[in-house]
Amino acid sequence: MQEETSVPEPPPADQHRGPYGRLLFALAKWFAFGGGLVFVALVLMSVVSIVGRKLFNAPVPGDVELLQLSSAFASAAFFAYCHLVHGDVKVDFFTANMTSSRRLVLDSIGSLLVGLLGALLAWRTAAGAISLKEAGETSAILELPVWLAQALMVPSFVLLALAGFYMCCQPWTRGGEKP
Repeated sequence: MQEETSVPEPPPADQHRGPYGRLLFALAKWFAFGGGLVFVALVLMSVVSIVGRKLFNAPVPGDVELLQLSSAFASAAFFAYCHLVHGDVKVDFFTANMTSSRRLVLDSIGSLLVGLLGALLAWRTAAGAISLKEAGETSAILELPVWLAQALMVPSFVLLALAGFYMCCQPWTRGGEKP
């Protein structure tokens, strides 16, 4: 027997209305898929490096550098998708007894803050990447430009900002529904 709760279920992830919402969701899915592929490649590289180190005394050169540089932008690729499917961590202890309209207002404020944080991260990450490029900093072993990995995070943070702003407005633009 399932207990009824007063907490409304979020809309299914693929039910974003309008062409902008569908495009944003599709883009976020592709970013997350790409981030997942990067992580799979990193795991495979790590396995090859560990086996090569133990069996043949021949690890993948710069494996730790590649792991550090790639995992940063790969993990950033998941943020927008996570927000669009309501995968964020929410503490509903304080809001469990609130009306659904108040929860919608709090969710909208939270999404606005996510959008602002995404914009701030995109701006500062881009500024940091430009600074690293001007300094000419490279990784120690492979001499890869460090700025490139940082610059690859910027589109993910821009997408996070767009997702946050979209989700902030979404409850108020759904076909006549009012909180």
